[in-house]
Amino acid sequence: MPSLKANQQYKEQLMTNIEQLIERQALKDLVDTFSNLADEKNVAAQMPLFTEDAIVNTYIGGELVFEMAGRAQIEQVFSDYLAPFHAVYHLNGQHTVTFQDETNATAINYCQVALVSKQDGKEMLLSHYVRYNDTYTKIDGKWLIAKRIANFMISENRELGVTA
Repeated sequence: MPSLKANQQYKEQLMTNIEQLIERQALKDLVDTFSNLADEKNVAAQMPLFTEDAIVNTYIGGELVFEMAGRAQIEQVFSDYLAPFHAVYHLNGQHTVTFQDETNATAINYCQVALVSKQDGKEMLLSHYVRYNDTYTKIDGKWLIAKRIANFMISENRELGVTA
C-alpha cells in the first residue's frame, strides 16, 4: 500500500501535469487566435496578443525583410503587408512548447499561409510555409507573444486555378 507521502507526491505531480496541459492549451489558443485574426485581416485585434515592447523579425528565403519593435510598428508593418491581399488563410501545425518557469515559455510552431491577390487581372496565390520561434510571457494571468522570429522557409507564387 502506498505511503501517505508517496500518495501526496503523486497528487502534486498530477496537478503539475494538469496545470502544464492547461498552459500549453492557452499558448496554442494564443497562436490560433493570432492566425484567425490574420485571416480576417484584423491586425488591430492582433496587437493585444503581443507585449507592449514585443519584437518580430521576419525572414523570407533566409533574408531579414522586416524588423519590428513594439505594437505600433508591428501593426503598421502587418497592415501594410496584408493590404494587397483580398483573401488570407492560415493553417497551423505542430506547436512544441518549453516552459522556462511559470511566466516564461518558448515554442516552435509551423504554419502554412495562403494569400490571394489580383495582379494584372489574374488571381495570384502566394503560399508561405513558416516556422515561428516564439517567446511568450505571462502578464496578469494572460500569455502574450514577447518575441517572434518568423522564418518563411518556402514561398511560392502562382496563378490561382492554373494547373500544370
